[in-house]
Amino acid sequence: EELLGRARASAPRVSFVDNTFSRLLRELLSTLNPFNRVIFEKRLNGAVAIVPFEEALHGILLPLQEQVGQLWHDNHIDVAVEHYVTKHIQQKIFSAMNQLPVAEFGAKVVVACPPGEEHDIAALTVAYRCRVRGCRVYYLGANVPVASLANLCGKVEPDLTILSFPLALSDDKATELVQALANEVSPASNLAVGGHGAIAMRDLFVKYNITVLEDFAELDHKLDRLMRQSSSRA
Repeated sequence: EELLGRARASAPRVSFVDNTFSRLLRELLSTLNPFNRVIFEKRLNGAVAIVPFEEALHGILLPLQEQVGQLWHDNHIDVAVEHYVTKHIQQKIFSAMNQLPVAEFGAKVVVACPPGEEHDIAALTVAYRCRVRGCRVYYLGANVPVASLANLCGKVEPDLTILSFPLALSDDKATELVQALANEVSPASNLAVGGHGAIAMRDLFVKYNITVLEDFAELDHKLDRLMRQSSSRA
């Protein structure tokens, strides 16, 4: 899962002792095999409710997604269980986003996953962090065709478009996609990419003047600059 491991390193330190989150994660994972829906939901809901969401996001939700993905990869849980956990994590992030005020001013940011990419937890996390900082966010989610992305950017004229790449593409597919982004999206918006795949394809992105974000700390720095620029134009 893209950016998830890096997110923990770049996130603010949580106020709870790390062992508390580690113990909770072990308890949550223990409910997945054998699968116990009631205990899983009670523990997850209870934990997220009692800490600030930023701490819950980086101390519980992102590590949980990362570890569940690894369990599925190692054939310790079924893909249906992995999807179940992922949907709960998505719901938590969407719920937190919906409690934030709708920005009428500030930098405009489009967040999406490229064509064929269905894993959107990291992209959703990016959208949340943009919302927290007062950006006007257009979150498009998974598997967005380049033509559709370009069409939207042409209409809303964003200050920045961020794409989430969890995995590197083959050389041919990467070249085709990056050229399409440069030709169709870049004329309407500055482009940035993040994730393990983006970092692996760094040279190709740099060749086409597309910014590669190393982690969430670098994202936050870029967003702060955008918001200052937006304020100065107001």
